[in-house]
Amino acid sequence: MQVKIYHNPRCSKSRQTLQLLRAQGIEPEVIEYLKTPLDAQELDDILQKLDMEPRDLIRKTESAYKTSGLSDENLDRQTLIKGMVKYPILIERPIVIANGKAAIGRPPENILDIL
Repeated sequence: MQVKIYHNPRCSKSRQTLQLLRAQGIEPEVIEYLKTPLDAQELDDILQKLDMEPRDLIRKTESAYKTSGLSDENLDRQTLIKGMVKYPILIERPIVIANGKAAIGRPPENILDIL
């Protein structure tokens, strides 16, 4: 089984989720998305697997959310995705992809459903 984790090592939930995967005997492909940002198509694919809209995956407490103008409720899906690509810190983490599905590791146990 191929498993990916979009990971931020500075985030405790992301570290806990990675640890949980390893405890399950899974060594995932670790993508530090702040160093290797997603492109718009990758992010759109992940959103579809999560069955979420872009605004649902945006970390609204980050300062970049307001300073970038992404807090404007009138923005369309593609504009929000482009903003998240430009400011990857806004993407909720961690995201785990496995078996053609995706889950957010908040709490880390959420990912067990897709393994």
